[in-house]
Amino acid sequence: MRIMFLNQQPRRSRDDGSHERVQALLSSYASPGTEVQLCYPDDTGVRVEESIRSELPYAVTLPALIRKAVWAEQNGYDAVIQSNTFDPGVEASRLAVRIPVIGLCRTTVLAAACLADRIGITVPFDGYDLVARRLLRAYGLLHFATDIRSFSMTGFDMPRDEIAARAAETMRALVRETGAECIVPLGGAVIPYVVSTEELEQEVGVPVLNTKAIGIHFAETCVHLGLSQSPRAYPKGDLHLEDFAATALAP
Repeated sequence: MRIMFLNQQPRRSRDDGSHERVQALLSSYASPGTEVQLCYPDDTGVRVEESIRSELPYAVTLPALIRKAVWAEQNGYDAVIQSNTFDPGVEASRLAVRIPVIGLCRTTVLAAACLADRIGITVPFDGYDLVARRLLRAYGLLHFATDIRSFSMTGFDMPRDEIAARAAETMRALVRETGAECIVPLGGAVIPYVVSTEELEQEVGVPVLNTKAIGIHFAETCVHLGLSQSPRAYPKGDLHLEDFAATALAP
């Protein structure tokens, strides 16, 4: 089984070792016999500042994400997982391919709803709480959330221990003040890439769900059972690679 784990942004030109580190982590979540490959969309030609905490950075990459899903299906992948936990491009990509396209937000919140009645949601940066609220409302899942709170990171250059402390305190407050019975941490570049869910669960005392691991195992389940998005809900358009502008289509 081959699963594409599709990054939301094109790969950075500098080699800081992050690809290898994340690839190893994702592979550790997969079952024996499953190959998870961390892949990237092509350069969109649009530059959006990383400090913009809204749907805008996701919107400008939409055509590239759809293109990569089409490429994945035509190159033998069994499923595509959108790595970004705010599910950019998932709904549109489902209209372009028949292999399962998995969004980590909806998948994890629905898994959480099987384990608890009241779900606390965290995001790493201010502004993403609004993104998460709109997304959950669109999915019809907002009623599961007791609250959506940011732990107000100032940037990825913050010390790891400070990030972990802020995340844990925000989660404890959700449990204490809103009655949350489990936590879904959105913002996968922070949790679990920087701080593990196991570490936070020990601090918080309720389940803290690993969006990346859940997405991979759900994709495996879909492939094993022959499941994909419903053709009635997502009627497939007849798209081919030649329908997109010529560009390099490599992992």
